[in-house]
Amino acid sequence: MNQPVTAGHSGAALAGSAGAPRLRASPPSPGPVPALLLGSGITALGVIRALARAGIPALVWTQSTDIARRSRWFRPAPAGSVDPRADLEGYLVGSGLERAVLFAGSDTWAERVARMDATLARRFPGTTAPATVLDRLLDKARLAETLEAARLPHPRTEPVRSAADVERLDDRLFETAFLKPCDSQRFFQRFGVKAVRVRDRADAVQRLGEIGRHGLDVVLQEYVPGPPSNHVFIDGFVDADGRIAALLARRRLRMYPPDFGNSTYMVTVAPDEVTGAVATVKRLVAAVGYRGIFSAELKQDARDGVFKLLETNVRPWWYVDFAARCGVNVCALAYRDALGLPIESIRDYTVGRSCCYPYYDFYACRELWRRRELSLGAWARSWAGAEQPVFRWTDPRPALTEFGGMLRRKLWGRST
Repeated sequence: MNQPVTAGHSGAALAGSAGAPRLRASPPSPGPVPALLLGSGITALGVIRALARAGIPALVWTQSTDIARRSRWFRPAPAGSVDPRADLEGYLVGSGLERAVLFAGSDTWAERVARMDATLARRFPGTTAPATVLDRLLDKARLAETLEAARLPHPRTEPVRSAADVERLDDRLFETAFLKPCDSQRFFQRFGVKAVRVRDRADAVQRLGEIGRHGLDVVLQEYVPGPPSNHVFIDGFVDADGRIAALLARRRLRMYPPDFGNSTYMVTVAPDEVTGAVATVKRLVAAVGYRGIFSAELKQDARDGVFKLLETNVRPWWYVDFAARCGVNVCALAYRDALGLPIESIRDYTVGRSCCYPYYDFYACRELWRRRELSLGAWARSWAGAEQPVFRWTDPRPALTEFGGMLRRKLWGRST
């Protein structure tokens, strides 16, 4: 049953520091300052919808075939004479836009926005953290160093750049070890997976050599045991004053692929249910001086019950619009904060609301059904009433486009 979390129930956990927010004057403008979204896919679609929910005009720069273009709220960004992927500053100068708030839809875009010239950034303020902070969180080796320095719980992580680095590690680490990319986006683009299991030391050396030939760095990390439901996500927003203005907790219930996949079915939970995870995220935010939208993934270790931090998103994520539908619209907060407008803390959201990505969840459910761990009735009930990241009755065209593309791929595959 969906239940709202109120200030009386969990407000202290949600609001960050107490007290009224410091007001910052908004510069005069002849009309609403548009948001300019740089990105694609489900994340871009979610940002468009979240901004539309708040009545914020959004322009989007994305690929010509992207599903975000099918949204009823899609408005194309100016074409410009420069490709922003090659020269973001040159694109903005020649875009014809007087002003805009920049939203990054990927890690690469976040880094580009964070490294913009300071003068131009005042005209095109971003919703990302400073580059020095991003450097500590995006690179998995540096993230591990940051967590170690702050004494925050995390799985054992060892940087490995050569066979010699692998040889110096003790045998016990290889019992559950896997290779994890320092740059997740580039690694996934090249190999189509988020991480690689290793059987033993020799296998680690061989795979390290294969990965290294593509110029990619990795770390060797221990696998935290426990089912998918041990994963929790702490999503939120930190304003320019370093105050956590919003926070939402959700629990993963299913994922695909099983070990290193994405969430396919989840449910919002009260912060009181995952206090250890919330505390770790708050300490990390304070330790690095973070500002902006975030989503942190933690897993409760089945051996000791401790929530250990695995990943951090420093930008909007796949399910950012689901958070908005639950009452935590971090995109609207980021927009206002970038313009120096006052930010009101979001102190409540709906607990018990589920979200399912049917395409990927089908494979997760099918595997559970084959193992007799999920009945067909329970499968159907879990989908009934769940929110979805792509399909919306009020905005159906992206889902129709996605379904059509999947159908064409299936038919094309069979015909060959």
